[in-house]
Amino acid sequence: MRLGHVIGRVTLSKQDPAYKGGRFLLVQPFGKDQFRGAAMTPLAKGSSLVVYDNLGAGVGHVIGFTEGAEATAPFENPTPVDAFNAALIDQIFYTPPA
Repeated sequence: MRLGHVIGRVTLSKQDPAYKGGRFLLVQPFGKDQFRGAAMTPLAKGSSLVVYDNLGAGVGHVIGFTEGAEATAPFENPTPVDAFNAALIDQIFYTPPA
């Protein structure tokens, strides 16, 4: 699981029935500085990605997401999805190694 900051929403004009009850979010994965307590902006270097969400996360939230084959596990039938929101994160406690 990786952590990311929700920076936007994706709007679809048509949607496959397998995605009913959820939506797609634009997420910027955390960089090492965000774990150390750095501000979410400016955005961490790297690519943002689209994450399927059925938990109700919104812009500004921090989420835990899975990618690859694990992202398809919550669906009953084979469903094309690259990343799945698995957790809404309230707080992060990080102690770097000494």
